[in-house]
Amino acid sequence: MTERKPPDVSFETWVDKQIREAAERGDFDDLPGAGKPIPDIDKPYDDLWWVKEKLRRENISHLPPTLVLRKAAEDALAAAADAPTEDDVRRIVAGINGRIAEAIRKPLTGPPLNLVPFDVERVVGDWRERRGS
Repeated sequence: MTERKPPDVSFETWVDKQIREAAERGDFDDLPGAGKPIPDIDKPYDDLWWVKEKLRRENISHLPPTLVLRKAAEDALAAAADAPTEDDVRRIVAGINGRIAEAIRKPLTGPPLNLVPFDVERVVGDWRERRGS
């Protein structure tokens, strides 16, 4: 659709003509989602629906940095609990401890962090206990 609107034709008429001709050519046939209901059509309108959808689709966090780090700490402890070797447990805990220490040195924005570096030996001890070693 690179042709320009003729000056003697109203904009609405010209657009309607373009749509009609495209439909006649079959340009709208087999579009994704054709014949399916519009997602979330029955939900209340939200001005930021597209932002929320983009964040969800791109798996982007919109949490304050302190909460992101708290979540990372929880995930690190879970990963350490499931780690196959003690060296892996130590590596995982050292990694999150580095991030926590950096956040304590240079405070992040958001609610209080309320985290201190984990005791590596305690986490390793818990890991051994769960494995029955």
